[in-house]
Amino acid sequence: MAEAAGSKAPPQQHPCCSICAEPTAPSEFHRGGSACAHAFCGACITGHVRARLESGPGAAAAVRCLDASCGGRLDPELCRAALPADVFERWCAALCESMFVGARRTYCPFPDCSEMMVADDDEEGDGGKPVTQSQCQVCRRLFCAQCAVRWHADVDCAAYKRGDRSREDLMLMEMAREKKWRRCPKCDFSVAKRDGCLHIICRCDFQFCYGCGAKWGSAGCSCDDEEQ
Repeated sequence: MAEAAGSKAPPQQHPCCSICAEPTAPSEFHRGGSACAHAFCGACITGHVRARLESGPGAAAAVRCLDASCGGRLDPELCRAALPADVFERWCAALCESMFVGARRTYCPFPDCSEMMVADDDEEGDGGKPVTQSQCQVCRRLFCAQCAVRWHADVDCAAYKRGDRSREDLMLMEMAREKKWRRCPKCDFSVAKRDGCLHIICRCDFQFCYGCGAKWGSAGCSCDDEEQ
């Protein structure tokens, strides 16, 4: 029997993502690796990359294809269209950091910079002594490469570690208290939160609550993000 005039064709069924099994428009599938043709929905790729990032820089350096039978790796540039901007930026930062595995790293001690640098243990100054005074490559401020603090011009490293700190350092500590900067419970680095939630991932990869300083997700934290 001929189809009745004006009847509508059945809606086209979209293929399903092989990970979440959700119907996905062809335009929403994203190919993630240059060595394979596997493609997945953006939500699955985002969740996969985010989970690897939470495992640390080493894991982020080798994010494998979501297909269990595939040994290929995901390419950040191919995945970029599927990822939120913050996830893509964290992935790129983790990849850069993984390039320095095995090298002694140091960080700018100023909370508003915190740039990572590679420390040269063999570098020596006058008299064969280790170099202490260094300059951040980004903010150009001076810091001590041995103590990992702002430059203590009036005392040597031994005196600084004994607690004979300069007036400037005492002023910095007072400013940290006034601005309510939170120190990482693991590495003691001061963190200044500008916006966003209370979940802090320190440069040492330790995760803690900015509100109370407790380890993130621990029973000791009762802070409410919405109230903050």
